[in-house]
Amino acid sequence: MSGFQRVATLCLVIFTGLLVACAEPESKASRERAEPLVTGLPDFTRLVEKEGPAVVNISTITRQSEESVRDQLDQLPELFRRFFEQFGGEEGVPSMPQEREARSLGSGFIISADGYVLTNNHVVAEADEIIVRLQDRRELKAELVGADEQSDLALLKLDGEDLPVANIGSSDDLKVGEWVLAIGAPFGFDSSVTAGIVSAKGRSLPNDSYVPFIQTDVAINPGNSGGPLFNLSGEVVGINSQIFSRSGGYMGVSFAIPIDMAMDVVSQIKEYGKVSRGWLGVLIQEVDRDLAESFGLDQPKGALVSQVLEGSPAEAAGIQAGDIIVSFNGETIYRSSELPRWVGRVKPETDADMVVIRDGKEKELEVTIGLLPDDPEMALRGAAGQAAPDRANALGLKVRAASAAELSRLDLKAGVIVTEVGDGPAAKAGIASGDILVTLNNKPVNDPESFGEVVAALPESGTVAALINRDGNPRFLPIKLP
Repeated sequence: MSGFQRVATLCLVIFTGLLVACAEPESKASRERAEPLVTGLPDFTRLVEKEGPAVVNISTITRQSEESVRDQLDQLPELFRRFFEQFGGEEGVPSMPQEREARSLGSGFIISADGYVLTNNHVVAEADEIIVRLQDRRELKAELVGADEQSDLALLKLDGEDLPVANIGSSDDLKVGEWVLAIGAPFGFDSSVTAGIVSAKGRSLPNDSYVPFIQTDVAINPGNSGGPLFNLSGEVVGINSQIFSRSGGYMGVSFAIPIDMAMDVVSQIKEYGKVSRGWLGVLIQEVDRDLAESFGLDQPKGALVSQVLEGSPAEAAGIQAGDIIVSFNGETIYRSSELPRWVGRVKPETDADMVVIRDGKEKELEVTIGLLPDDPEMALRGAAGQAAPDRANALGLKVRAASAAELSRLDLKAGVIVTEVGDGPAAKAGIASGDILVTLNNKPVNDPESFGEVVAALPESGTVAALINRDGNPRFLPIKLP
């Protein structure tokens, strides 16, 4: 081999070695990136075998008397009533049994060996007879121990011993993305099993202010209501309650009541026969970007107080309309929907700490929580009064003084009546004729004169908040100044 060949061979070997050395780290990194975070699918067979016997099918019978049937007939359109008058029996009532039976189906699960069963309230509400069918085909009559409409939970009692019991876990430990499994009786099909993952926690739904729902993609259908939601350890972490659907059937979004909250309801029903919730006594609304700007916040957060109810714990604690509650009893309030659930969990007559933002600064308050009334809704209505001189202004508003009668009917201490809304910032904000303007830029508006003074003192630009009362509903509206 010539000298030139030896040199060429040596260079080739060195070059090849360099390529291998450079390739090895890249190949290793590639292998590390290729390793999956999730491997395989869960096997639910042992879970179903062990926990399935504690899941029950619930059927109810609601009897309707002849008087009830007559009342329903009275509500029918005239055409149908004439039909019954022609072809019905005595007094126009069609030939039918004097008593009708309405039936419904649902699910539940046994929480104690002596026969306590947990389910949804809407499964057994107004039922005259409740029948629980176990997986061994036994049918037992159940008595309603107590129910809570706010959380949609009901506690039943069976006459039995040594019954199979579901393993109760904790919903607080549940994580988004975790596998969960539901057992129930959709459409009456006993012991049906469906699985999915936790999609979100702490969901708020309309008309369900006191329940931080667990959202899943587990297939839930009519008949699943009241059945348990299990984690992979075979522990009940939720109670399947409702679905979100545009068709009436499952569409990939279902909701479950957290088991921790449910067991607290159970303990209160057992001890007191009912559930007591804390009450603050404020009307609140969400803080959007514009309102956040008007109140000097760097980002939307908290629950904006639009009205403090007279004689309420909030009034006694010094909470004011325009306060933004950002913390309650150590819990950060990100959205207004979170406040009712935290207040509701506090035992009445218990002190709670809270933090509000007032005039751009944080303020600590202490409030003694009251008992939520059985009927907390307030009937607030407006009325006509004596007119006062109109006043035009840069907002495009004309107002008049509000009479004492108008204010008292709405439990207001001050405010002016909007009589006309022209083109301008107020109209763009959504203020309408007939609204009562209570505050503007966090300043009280007592009469047309003070209204003019507040308007004159507004900044030349930016966003200010206006508190209005419309048909008894207080609400802050952000007004963008030109």
